[in-house]
Amino acid sequence: MESVESLPLAAKLGAATPSTPVATAQNATFAVILALSFSHMLNDTMQSLIPALYPMLKQTYSLNYAQIGLITLAFYFTAAILQPLVGIYTDRHPQTYALAAGMGSTFIGLILLSTASSYPMLLIAAALVGLGSSVFHPESSRVARLASGGRHGMAQSMFQVGGNVGSSLGPLLAAYIVLRRGQGSIAWFSLVALVAMTVLTMVGRWYRRERLRNAARPKARAASGSVALSKRRIVAAISVLFMLILSKYVYIGSLSSYYTFYLMNKFGLPIQTAQVYLFVFLLSVALGTVVGGPIGDRFGRKYVIWVSILGVLPFTLILPFAGLFWTAVLSVVIGLILSSAFSAILVFAQELVPGKVGLIAGLFFGFAFGIGGLGAAALGELADLTSIEHVYRLCAYLPLMGLLTVFLPNIEGKRLAARRATVPGVAT
Repeated sequence: MESVESLPLAAKLGAATPSTPVATAQNATFAVILALSFSHMLNDTMQSLIPALYPMLKQTYSLNYAQIGLITLAFYFTAAILQPLVGIYTDRHPQTYALAAGMGSTFIGLILLSTASSYPMLLIAAALVGLGSSVFHPESSRVARLASGGRHGMAQSMFQVGGNVGSSLGPLLAAYIVLRRGQGSIAWFSLVALVAMTVLTMVGRWYRRERLRNAARPKARAASGSVALSKRRIVAAISVLFMLILSKYVYIGSLSSYYTFYLMNKFGLPIQTAQVYLFVFLLSVALGTVVGGPIGDRFGRKYVIWVSILGVLPFTLILPFAGLFWTAVLSVVIGLILSSAFSAILVFAQELVPGKVGLIAGLFFGFAFGIGGLGAAALGELADLTSIEHVYRLCAYLPLMGLLTVFLPNIEGKRLAARRATVPGVAT
């Protein structure tokens, strides 16, 4: 008989039934997390094409920086508005194939983006891609947590790293495919959406079986992550986490949306070379994501948040005054450090409000998307009034908001002590 390790992904996703051994079920759920991470990579590859195309769109449609910012806003604002609503609804009424259906909106958005002949059509195409993300992120986060086996930070990091790898690939693919072959070549990426829909359909089948198997014990699962905090303290802690997300995503948005323009204006780089530098930065974001969740599982998410947000401050302050070589180095360091925060922040929030995985994922993904879009639009206006260099000098101070971490409650003491007690060779 074949082992689970030798089976293809589709068979692994179907391997976890009530009669299979525990080891087989664990392999199957790990395959689910990998499938979600792979789908996240495909999803974010597609959505990251939008900012990567800005230099071409700016020239083709004679856009200013404010109009570029509005394209970002159309994508992020759609996702931000709908993600919490999707999370609230699916917490109460889980939808087995919502992930595959949401990817269909991304498919349509890419087709429209490849054929758009006017600025309003560009905005509609960006909004449709955002609609797909509004379904994908909260539902995928829920399924990843269900498949985590209690290692929520690890599962969230694996899920996130797929997205960050995809975000780094988008600019590279745009530089060597779309910028060379024109706007119509964006349609080729609709095939990527079809691949993602196929994988997510298989994930949906596993999700349906898992929900049926666990239907008799939802209350026990919800109670396992509860924390003894008042409603007022929970609201205050969630507010602090939102402020930390603001500092992270406005800064990340400033690099994702305008880094190529910054390099072209300050150092005279051609578009394709600037896109490669953006790819390197986004790849460092992907690599940094890997470590945040597992370290948070082991040593505490609050420590990860401290280091990730506040620890990046010296590097952001130096960046606007660095030459080309050190700009590239500093952007990598910033990406590695700053990217480790989101998984820790999201799982911390889910532990503050147990039993509301979809709502919390929708709120935080939606807020991250929305504040990133608003920040991009505001920074575009500021760049038109001043300069791109001024924008980066101002954004350098955003990591100071990491000081707010001091107001987060200590909710992980008992969990960490219990984990260390069960790990051989770890002193307690």
